Amino acid sequence: MALKACKVCNYLTEERKCPMCGSEDLSLKWKGVVIISDKEKSKIAEAMNIGKNGKYAISVE
Repeated sequence: MALKACKVCNYLTEERKCPMCGSEDLSLKWKGVVIISDKEKSKIAEAMNIGKNGKYAISVE
C-alpha cells in the first residue's frame, strides 16, 4: 500500500484517515521525508510546526 500525506499536518500514513490530526484530506502527491524522533530538540520540527514525533512529508500537493 502506498504512503499518503495528510494535507493538514503532512503526516505520512497508509490509513484512510490521518492518525495524527484526524483529517481525511490525504494525497498521494508528496515530496521528501523527514522523521522526527525528538520533537522537543528538533529545529526542523519547530520550523515545520510539528507537534508529535513521526514520519512527515516535506511538501504535499
